[in-house]
Amino acid sequence: MSEGSPDVNTTAEHIGLMDLPDTAYNLWVRGELDDLVHAPEGHRVEIIGGRIVVSPPPSIPHGGIVQDISDAFTRARDADNAFAWTAMQVAWVNQVGTGEGYIPDLVVLDAATYLDAREEDLSMFAPDELELVVEVTSKKGADNDRPPEFGPSGRPLTKWSYYAKAEVPYYLLADRSPKAARTTLYTIPDQGSAAYLHEESWAFGETIHLPEPFDLRIDTSRWKPWKVRQTKENSAE
Repeated sequence: MSEGSPDVNTTAEHIGLMDLPDTAYNLWVRGELDDLVHAPEGHRVEIIGGRIVVSPPPSIPHGGIVQDISDAFTRARDADNAFAWTAMQVAWVNQVGTGEGYIPDLVVLDAATYLDAREEDLSMFAPDELELVVEVTSKKGADNDRPPEFGPSGRPLTKWSYYAKAEVPYYLLADRSPKAARTTLYTIPDQGSAAYLHEESWAFGETIHLPEPFDLRIDTSRWKPWKVRQTKENSAE
């Protein structure tokens, strides 16, 4: 077992329980987990809350939100050579020491750090290299991206928790649920409580303003919640 890697989850749950030759986290870090759990091509395999989570490729509206945010950073960099930030989609983030491994929709980091990682042929980033992480919710697994809710067994940790625990300065969550249709920027991460202490949000259609060090505005006029399929029970409502 790797040093600092908790002994978490040696079974794969998305296709039923199966034995794994090592912890899911260690296999993920080595790039071996996808094949062992027979993940379909294009699916993301992550370790979230100690569980193996396999997610399908994002829908076009989901990916469009990610692209809009990425494009905003690209335009800012093209307009100002002093703009120091680079956005990268679908990068691996190794939550060292926690047994967690994520593939967020978008990460933003200092351009020099990004270029160094390319030069060194690194396969993943550490959280302390990131300035901002972006997640867009999908119908399945949305709770993995949101702040946790208290349940009968306490408060389970989510990506939101672990990003805060790793002190990633900014976490931008675009929640496509029809009940939310809102983007929230979480700031002031507190390592001890694994929580962000401040938030600011915008309804879909409103312009997001990311504060310094970005000072960036993002148009959300094309952002829409996911569609709710009608069933016999609710079609008459």
